[in-house]
Amino acid sequence: MASPSFPPPPQKPSGEKPLQSRPPLHDGPPPSPWLLALELRALWEFGALLPSWPLLARAPRGDGHAVLVFPGLSANDVSTVPLRHYLQSRGYQPWGWEQGFNFGPRAGVLDEAREKLVRTYESTGRKVSLIGWSLGGVYARELAKELPHMVRGVITLGTPFAGSHRSTNAWRIYQLASGRNIEREAEGYDLPTAPPVPTTSIYTRTDGVVAWQGSVQAASAHNPHTENIEVLASHIGLGVNPSAWWAIANRLAQAEGSWAPFAHTTLESKGRLHGLIYPDPAREG
Repeated sequence: MASPSFPPPPQKPSGEKPLQSRPPLHDGPPPSPWLLALELRALWEFGALLPSWPLLARAPRGDGHAVLVFPGLSANDVSTVPLRHYLQSRGYQPWGWEQGFNFGPRAGVLDEAREKLVRTYESTGRKVSLIGWSLGGVYARELAKELPHMVRGVITLGTPFAGSHRSTNAWRIYQLASGRNIEREAEGYDLPTAPPVPTTSIYTRTDGVVAWQGSVQAASAHNPHTENIEVLASHIGLGVNPSAWWAIANRLAQAEGSWAPFAHTTLESKGRLHGLIYPDPAREG
């Protein structure tokens, strides 16, 4: 069976913190069958885009830089078409990953993802923003760790980077689709540690696929430009959720080299979608 295409983790130099200093993994149970059944809400979230469009169109415009969007497990670029069309309307150059269905990091998949980033960076002459939905967010984060000089920032949607594989309802599907042992494969990577670029995790506490705690980025000493944005959404609907789109547009519009956290407490129309709520991240879980 082929090994992952990312290079093996580098040897740790003397004086570097041991692996025990990594952010701890959430090892709780996966979302309940009730939450999993509620994933059908994704249809409502997609339907909410049309009435939300006048407000979404007021999100800040971008500066034309390229954005690569990675789909989730067992999904392809069709799933990210609505989001990419929206990003194009806001002035970006959005691209899909162009590898068909995402059945995990099988032989050649991660090499091609890396080459896609390199080609985009070299052809545009500018750093590239990476967006990853669920498993696609793992690709985005690991690429940013490997090639940070090419990456402007990372945004993930319901990505389980901080949780045990058993805290999701999709790990068996992952193993079946990819032909890989997820536990053995994860041992080679420091998934919970943030990339060394501005990093935003968009998550929902009513995620029916991934335990939401596994999508929360722990505070990072090596990168203070990390944040978590909670939205009211399903896991399957995160990529077509109006409040997630607004947050994405807000984050991408920041000038390169300039970063400020998402203003959860700002209620004016330019900072919020009317009728949709970003819960207070400080509230207890």
